[in-house]
Amino acid sequence: MSDLLFLQDAYLKEFSATVIEQIDGGVVLDRTAFYPGGGGQPCDLGTLIADGASWQVTSVKRVGGKPVHYLDRQPPSMGTAVTGCLDWDRRYKLMRTHTAMHILCGVIWRDYSASVTGGNMDPLEGRMDFEFETMRQELVAAIEQAVNQEVNASRPINVAILPRQEAFQIPDLIRTKINLLPEGIKEIRTVELVGLDLQADGGTHVNNTSEVGRIRVTNYKSKGRINKRIYVELDA
Repeated sequence: MSDLLFLQDAYLKEFSATVIEQIDGGVVLDRTAFYPGGGGQPCDLGTLIADGASWQVTSVKRVGGKPVHYLDRQPPSMGTAVTGCLDWDRRYKLMRTHTAMHILCGVIWRDYSASVTGGNMDPLEGRMDFEFETMRQELVAAIEQAVNQEVNASRPINVAILPRQEAFQIPDLIRTKINLLPEGIKEIRTVELVGLDLQADGGTHVNNTSEVGRIRVTNYKSKGRINKRIYVELDA
């Protein structure tokens, strides 16, 4: 099994590892800081370096529970020691964006008790769907003001890994309409925006809401009778 370094340290930009398996033109490493995508957050991109040669990591996906790093050419052989380097500019933008999504979710849950029904993100932009029957410009403006108040509140962000039974004693741990956590998972990773939001989450985040920067609500749409979509963008 690969040691998933991003679960404990989202700010790790470079790491050493060993190739332990080849799968369909990609490699599995014994440890990795590359996020393989999930929960609406895209996978990381970057480079693997070994013995003066380099490979572009074009995507990372979970295959049979393993994070497979797909490369732009014939991968290094098993046992090769490599250095992994993230496309840090892209990763950090995704961290800011993911935290912005949690701020949005936390504010809407706190103020309107609306569950999340879906979401997706790219660097510095994202969208999230909520159980709202109606949505209007005045409501959207109030949401934008509230989320930026939380950015300016400089709330620290804590990550913890808890036994499943302990984690599910936390009220409202799952904010999505459907619980996407498989039954067999024995430990649950939680991300807490202290004083605002606490959810089960496997993605990467910044350390403080102030790092997100200004959040702009750029659009909203009705996606069904009780499903409304909010679009946000962040300043570069």
